[in-house]
Amino acid sequence: MSTIYLQTVIKADIHQVFDLARDIDLHQKSTGKTHEKAIAGRTSGLIEENETVTWRARHLGVYQKLTTKIIKMEKPFLFTDVMLKGAFKSMKHQHVFKQRSDGTLMIDIFEFKSPLGFIGNLFNHFFLKDYMKNFLLERNELIKNTAETLN
Repeated sequence: MSTIYLQTVIKADIHQVFDLARDIDLHQKSTGKTHEKAIAGRTSGLIEENETVTWRARHLGVYQKLTTKIIKMEKPFLFTDVMLKGAFKSMKHQHVFKQRSDGTLMIDIFEFKSPLGFIGNLFNHFFLKDYMKNFLLERNELIKNTAETLN
């Protein structure tokens, strides 16, 4: 299992940052390189607890589908999604939000396991973990810029 831990300080209210982080439309804007599109389940607006979304995106030259479900939500402090179907052996993404005097601290804890045993572990170690980290950083940058522009 690999874990990516990111912290992003955003000069905006926690409620605003929380809603931007679960906004399907904003997420699609952040994934221009992979042409990610919500194709089933919740396909627009703010995703809620117990809802699913199926994404179609081009990663590593191949179109793939990933279905996730929001299994926990405590507004505006956290939500957690897990993979139901997709290329990973398993995936869990915890989104944590903390109000600070200078805005909001947004924390991502992204845990995933690659398929294919030893070969998958090598691929993960040498490539996939950095690829996923950069994917999340791009998403977080758009959330930050959007929230700080709205203020």
